Amino acid sequence: MSILVLVVDDEPDVEALFRQQFRRDLRAQRFVMDFANSATGALARIAETIEQSLILILSDINMPGMTGLEMLPKVKEIRPDVPVIMITAYGDAETRRKALASGATGLLTKPIDFGLLREEIDTRLAQAN
Repeated sequence: MSILVLVVDDEPDVEALFRQQFRRDLRAQRFVMDFANSATGALARIAETIEQSLILILSDINMPGMTGLEMLPKVKEIRPDVPVIMITAYGDAETRRKALASGATGLLTKPIDFGLLREEIDTRLAQAN
């Protein structure tokens, strides 16, 4: 069974950035990183992950169509066990409050602190094993 981290962001360069930041982990097959460029695409992907150990979802808040905050309760319906960390360029108190009230585990601001994110993923990997 593969261990999966799902990244949801509508910006095209996000996948390359994450793959570069986690290239050693991905090459060593510590986990698989999958990407969705919309909330709708992410929900479809999450529904397909029953055979995989989905340990973390990282989602941008501001996306066209359904926002990350609108997606959050739907994710929690499908996979209530999976932590979701929201990513935003706007780390104000109100955005943080809304994200946490909607069920997010945490909030990361852009530019992303990949050291902090790596610690979070390592924690989730340890819990999964």
